[in-house]
Amino acid sequence: MGREDQGVAKSRSRYQVIPRTLCFVMHDQDVLLLRGGPHKRLWAGLYNGVGGHVEPGEDIFSAVIREVREETGLAVRDVRLRGLVHVDAGDPITGVLFFVFTAIADDGQVEPSEEGTLEWAPVPALPVAEMVEDVPVLLSRVLAMGPNTPPFFATSRYDENDRLVIAFADQEGMNR
Repeated sequence: MGREDQGVAKSRSRYQVIPRTLCFVMHDQDVLLLRGGPHKRLWAGLYNGVGGHVEPGEDIFSAVIREVREETGLAVRDVRLRGLVHVDAGDPITGVLFFVFTAIADDGQVEPSEEGTLEWAPVPALPVAEMVEDVPVLLSRVLAMGPNTPPFFATSRYDENDRLVIAFADQEGMNR
């Protein structure tokens, strides 16, 4: 099977997704959060995990390692896929598929990031009101997962009142 047989050229008009990574890096009982810089187009001033786009030819695991290193300077271990979220942002042609990970940092020393300000937040005192709106839901989900819990599957969309709705497959009676 060659490149032509993959059907990409014939699928340009079909619904497509942009792959992204999101990683919650842990150190002791703290989680690393990135407060988006004021220059950011999306989520300026709000806390998020670290991550970003997957580059052409890059596998998802390598992408999350690269993004964590680029945004934090950290070398992480015990990187685990925790979930996949299909985001419907209201565009009939393009959506987002992000891969949610956790990782452990042995050293809490981070490097400054052009993306914003990195801060370690104690899990019992997370700045929920200042987070990107899906982060509290996703973070609480991954923090409750055991080391061998299988990844979750979810969809994210906005309802008719522009409110975020996240639906987890196991909450809809779907089997894993």
